[in-house]
Amino acid sequence: QVQFVESGGGLVQPGGSLRISCVASGRIFVILAMAWYRQAPGKQRELVASISSGGIPNYASSVEGRFTISRDNAKNTVYLQMNSLKPEDTAVYYCNTPSGAYSWGQGTQVTVSS
Repeated sequence: QVQFVESGGGLVQPGGSLRISCVASGRIFVILAMAWYRQAPGKQRELVASISSGGIPNYASSVEGRFTISRDNAKNTVYLQMNSLKPEDTAVYYCNTPSGAYSWGQGTQVTVSS
């Protein structure tokens, strides 16, 4: 079983930047594709970015060009750099595999507001 701990969220003004992190337990991390999801109040969880075990990223159209996903296999960590943040990016952000194969962590709250 793999467990995830997300961190780094906070309150940021529109147009600002934030980097969030997810640390995964287990040596299996290095062979896993990973993804970031978000869930806004009253909405379903959506996948916003994914990265293959080899480091190839993919993005939802809503964040393409603004968000960057990366990973550090030595630290069992996946990151999401978020730039040009908008109020509609406000959500709880979670990491998991692209198929959501493991239990969800507690997430990290990102609030974009002036």
